[in-house]
Amino acid sequence: FRAWTKIQAKIVGVNGWVRNVYDKPETFSVGGGVEAVIQGEEEKVNKILSLLREGPPVSRVDDVEIFWEEPKEMFDGFEIRK
Repeated sequence: FRAWTKIQAKIVGVNGWVRNVYDKPETFSVGGGVEAVIQGEEEKVNKILSLLREGPPVSRVDDVEIFWEEPKEMFDGFEIRK
């Protein structure tokens, strides 16, 4: 999911990061989940959110929660974080 997200972010033209999360069972359940920070023009952010709701063919997306925030830092590109 993370590699696919990075590719889609590059295609759409948004910046930020994506990572697997296992230490937030209150948010992602015991099995973990994927967390991403996405920055860009509103139209592009909405496009990547639409893609993330579907996910790649080999993944299962149960839910997507979105939190809109003012940027605390600006990203240049999109990366996979550990």
